[in-house]
Amino acid sequence: MDRPRAYDVVASIAFLGRRREVFTRLATLSGVRPGHQVLDVGCGTGYLTRILAPVAGPTGQVTGVDASPAMVEHARRRAPANCRYLVGVGQTLDLPDMSFDIVVSSLAVHHMPAGERGAAVREMFRVLRPGGRLLIAEFRPPTGRLANRLAGLLTGPAMRHDLRGLLGTAVPEAGFRVEDEGELKPMLFYVRAVRPAA
Repeated sequence: MDRPRAYDVVASIAFLGRRREVFTRLATLSGVRPGHQVLDVGCGTGYLTRILAPVAGPTGQVTGVDASPAMVEHARRRAPANCRYLVGVGQTLDLPDMSFDIVVSSLAVHHMPAGERGAAVREMFRVLRPGGRLLIAEFRPPTGRLANRLAGLLTGPAMRHDLRGLLGTAVPEAGFRVEDEGELKPMLFYVRAVRPAA
């Protein structure tokens, strides 16, 4: 995941020309409002952060974290004034407790080592303020054999697995109250949750 331009090209193809539409819908589902402090775990090229930034507005801030220095540098070069980017991993976020109103993560959990995905969700809980909202969107593998094989050829083995069961367990186990789950065509599912206020 160290080729930002190639990643953006593949993502555009994979979303069948609907990438902007899908990620705008994710921004809406996140619940971001003006003045919010937002964290994007596994921000990649910063695509979602750049959609969230105008909604958070000049009094808000969007922070993107990604393990790839190349992705972070690419995101920084395109960043609006209220965005910042850090190199780091979701399993051990170098960020203060309860410092964000919203945490999002799109197409990132499947890149984390399988045994550390629960730790990443617990970290998302830790950095959220009480009452804060979580949105995780992940790849939903196609059900047909041919489509699944094609998806595997385009995206590699990491995206051949369905994480709905894992997230359905890991999110509540971390302490979140799940509010909603759903699908976004052509290939995503999402989980929305809240950190209880008390």
